[in-house]
Amino acid sequence: MNRNRRNFLRFALGAGAALSAPALAQQWGARRPMPVPQPAGYRRIATEEAWAPRTLLDAWAKLLETNPADEPGFVALWGNLANMGRFTDRLAELGQARLDDMNAAGIDMQVLSLTAPGVQVFDADTAHALAVDSNDELAEAVRKHPDRYAGLVAIAPHDPRRAAQEIERGRTRLGLHGVIVNSHTKGEYLADTKYWEIFEAAEATNAPIYIHPRDPAPAMLRPFVEHDLHRGDLGFGVEVALHTLAIINAGVFDRFPRLKLVIGHGGEGLPYHLYRLDATWPVRNARMRSAEPPSHYMRRNVYITNSGVAWEPMVTFAQKVLGEDRVMYAMDYPYQYRVEEVIAMDELPISYEAKKKFFQTNAERVFNLNDARENAA
Repeated sequence: MNRNRRNFLRFALGAGAALSAPALAQQWGARRPMPVPQPAGYRRIATEEAWAPRTLLDAWAKLLETNPADEPGFVALWGNLANMGRFTDRLAELGQARLDDMNAAGIDMQVLSLTAPGVQVFDADTAHALAVDSNDELAEAVRKHPDRYAGLVAIAPHDPRRAAQEIERGRTRLGLHGVIVNSHTKGEYLADTKYWEIFEAAEATNAPIYIHPRDPAPAMLRPFVEHDLHRGDLGFGVEVALHTLAIINAGVFDRFPRLKLVIGHGGEGLPYHLYRLDATWPVRNARMRSAEPPSHYMRRNVYITNSGVAWEPMVTFAQKVLGEDRVMYAMDYPYQYRVEEVIAMDELPISYEAKKKFFQTNAERVFNLNDARENAA
């Protein structure tokens, strides 16, 4: 076993004592002391914030030991990238250390989702069991801190019927606020009609589906790894952009017009490409063409977050192209935890009304967060 993999396994299996919040901040470069963002007249809701239970981290570690041939991207990312191990303590933390980090950054609420690749690297039965357990654990944390946490339902798309049932359970019994899908499952995308029970359940329960990036699918992985571009630099964004356009092209939003889809990192480049995508739409194969051009669904069914992209040109461009009601704030914690980026977003050169939509009211509407606060009160 190489040194990088041993390093991940040591952290994932909890070989060392849990670190305190100050120790975590020092280890992961939060660069404190930093000025804490001041109250701004709106709640700062971060909508793509990662977590992972210890049971999942342990299961990943055991899977990595087998070097699974059908998950080369997972092995390339988590097995051969030593610094991934430094995130595991923060990922598993749902108590005071995470709240301390939120307070230091002026974040009022995190919308928590099971980090990539989630349960989708396992066989169907293992994946479903891990998803159910993680949803129970997350729901308990949300119940303890209803004003600070909201959660998304993890599913195992391998078995669409069981996945749809878990969406129903997560929304109606656990009080979670949407669905997290860590993009492809064994190289397959939700655009395939065999997965559409998942969309049906999401639409029926008013649950937005957040498609989060993971390593590129096996069929497209090799050149990304060869050129060291298989992570958040390029591979993640290409992977989710492809997945999103495949869903649009397959006519999913024609069949499920009230379905809400959320993607991060500035929309994974799609707002920038909308003109070109619309221009080429008429020449696509009719079998794989939606009833309307892509921009129609991007402005009706798709929402984006700025996770990991605290960059004024991106935010203001996306608001201009998609509309102020479709762009939400996210930090991408713990992978990108920088207090100065929160301050930069507070200082966006947009109106107070647009800023409040960006930080607060869009998230409340898309994820039904006000319902949870009323129920807790």
